[in-house]
Amino acid sequence: MLLLTTVGGNTGWTNLIPYNRHYQPQIPNYAGAAGGRTFPSSAGFHTSDLFFTDDTGAYYLPTRDMASTEASNSENELDLNDYLNKHRSRIVKLSDGRLNIPASPLHMEMHNEWCANVPGSTLIMPVADLAQHMLLTLCYLVQNGACIFDDINQRAIPGIEKFKDLVDVENPYPLSYVEQIALTETTVEISTSCYAGALMLQAMGLGGWMYDGINPISVLGASGDPEVPGFGFSSETNSQWPVPNVTGLKGVFEGHCPPFFPDMRSAVDAVTKRKFGDAGPFNANTNGPYKNSSKVRGSAAGHNEHFAECVALMAQYVYDTFGRFPATVPSIYALMYLQAHKLDTDFYDKHFEAGGYLKTHANHHKNW
Repeated sequence: MLLLTTVGGNTGWTNLIPYNRHYQPQIPNYAGAAGGRTFPSSAGFHTSDLFFTDDTGAYYLPTRDMASTEASNSENELDLNDYLNKHRSRIVKLSDGRLNIPASPLHMEMHNEWCANVPGSTLIMPVADLAQHMLLTLCYLVQNGACIFDDINQRAIPGIEKFKDLVDVENPYPLSYVEQIALTETTVEISTSCYAGALMLQAMGLGGWMYDGINPISVLGASGDPEVPGFGFSSETNSQWPVPNVTGLKGVFEGHCPPFFPDMRSAVDAVTKRKFGDAGPFNANTNGPYKNSSKVRGSAAGHNEHFAECVALMAQYVYDTFGRFPATVPSIYALMYLQAHKLDTDFYDKHFEAGGYLKTHANHHKNW
């Protein structure tokens, strides 16, 4: 549990971005979550959550919309057990037994077959809703007076001229460029999440490493092999796509795109609700780190109907044109894993010079 909370645990309230001269006297409204976590997220979007598997089953640990964890004792010091228990109570068991990831080239890099997802290990995988991240990116662009054009088909978004009071329709960003930015930002999010856990492995004296040598399509459940259901995510295929597009896990981790939303306007509305609705970062009733949190949170610029129409127009165009959202990157995205297992110190004693492992590894059995 200590490792899981290091990879994706709540760390209190996130500090909102307080300044943009174009917003004054209001503050920017970029963030998607009110709570902070153990890793950075672009503009506070926070669109990823944790999935993991061990010998007992496959699990989901949602923390991206978790409020600040009040886990202090009577002396106002952190109560670690209380902190861990609050996170433990959020875990959802998805299935019994370890996730089946065959040691074959279709599912795994062959240099990992001897050690990846082996019995006794814990395999952690952050998964990002890249569709939501892209919607938040479009919101960010519109909030800063920008829009996109379809550089793949070399045409403007039909109807974008209606919003020339909001965005610079003469100088739009290329769609594929913006999607690459969104992909890169989510890669940073899930990778730094795993890196935080890799540091905790050293502190705890556990073996393990972060890597990407397992096919995420297989792990999510889109390999097409009924013997490899993965975490059970839904996916769609198209003859023009090189690989299936994973869209979400029903009732657990649903992507902000069809089939989990009837259209992209409803997905935009869901993003707006996450920002400004109950427990959202820009809801005046959400607690926070400020002496007057209600005033700070309530001072963010809002999303009016005209704004939502502009974002939805671009998003719906992408979906209608390419049959998916986003167009060129996955709706649901996973890449990096963190694995934890006990270290075989006898192996290092036999084959390595002194210093092949840390004191924490040497003392792991005594300390834990």
